[in-house]
Order: sequence, then structure tokens, then C-alpha cells
Amino acid sequence: MGLRERKKAETRAALSWAAVRLTVERGLDNVKVEDIADAVGVSPRTFNNYFSSKAEAIVFRHLDRCLGVAEALRERSAEPLWDAITHAVLTRFGPDAQSAAHPVADAAQWTAGVRVMVAEPALRGEMLRAGALAEAEIAAAVAERTGGDLDHDLYPHLVASAVMAAVNTAIAHHLRTDPPVPVDRLLTDALARIAAGLSTP
Repeated sequence: MGLRERKKAETRAALSWAAVRLTVERGLDNVKVEDIADAVGVSPRTFNNYFSSKAEAIVFRHLDRCLGVAEALRERSAEPLWDAITHAVLTRFGPDAQSAAHPVADAAQWTAGVRVMVAEPALRGEMLRAGALAEAEIAAAVAERTGGDLDHDLYPHLVASAVMAAVNTAIAHHLRTDPPVPVDRLLTDALARIAAGLSTP
């Protein structure tokens, strides 16, 4: 990735994180595009160059992490498939530069805000779209690793669907437990259970 592309990726990630952070803190209806842009130090026009809506900006963070799983699978081709999947998921869903730059002051308040955010009807369409995009990319990466055919083989699609189910279920369980069970522990457990019954062909 060249310098320009890296800068664009950093701006997109920063805008998405700002959208998430402000929505968790204030609620979706109380956040404007101008607020998100101002938090990153760019203009609303710049925001609109990257995202068509607040919902798209919020969901992008999740989509980017899921697409990163597929990217990591391609990079870690020497490992057994399920070891690579587990490492890829745990790496992509761990702390990143954006969350490190803006640490959560009150974990309980943050979790409560996230619960409200993910229940927003305005986000559902974007979440479904992001899930479909991520699942297709993970399936393609699995097919490349296993020599499968995306048009004819069930296995790559089944694995991708299982990985996305594990991610979504782990996050949902984290949000409903009190106190919240750490996401990395839930992801590790979920993927281990799936791998035990979904071996590599």
C-alpha cells in the first residue's frame, strides 16, 4: 500500500471509529455528520467522500475487521486452516490503533451504549450488507487455501458462514453478559467448538 492509499485508509478508519464512539456516547439521533468529521479534523465533504451515511460509517469498522480476517488467511497459508482462522480473528478483533488512542473511561457505560447502538434499526441493513461482503471474501480465502471451487464446493461457504456466526455470536454474548465475558475468550471458545466438528477436507 502506497503512502496515499495508507493515508486514505487511516482517514476512513478514523471516521468510522469516531462515528462509533460518538454514537455510543450520545445515541445515533444525537450525532451529526459534522460531529464525526470535526472529531477527526476533516470537513463534512471529506466524510461524504468516504461514506454515504452515518450507518455505513459505523458498520465499516466491523466490516474492515472481518475483511481483515480474509486477508490474514491469505497471508498465513502455511498454518493449518483452523489455527490460521483463530489467529486471524483474534488479531483483527483485538485492540487497534483507534481504540488505543481513545481508551474507554467507563467500561460498563460503554457496553451499555454499544447495546443501544447495535439495536438501532437504521444499522440493520448495513450490517446485513457488511456480513454478506465479509462472508464472501472469507469464503474466497478459504477456497484458495483448500483448493476448493467457490461455484461448486460447499465447504468454503460453510466455513465462512461459521466464522461469521462465531464472531457475531461471541460479540452478542459479550454484550448480554454481566459482567461482560471478554470477547477474545468467547471467540477462542466458539472457534474451537466449530473447528472440532468442521475439519479441513
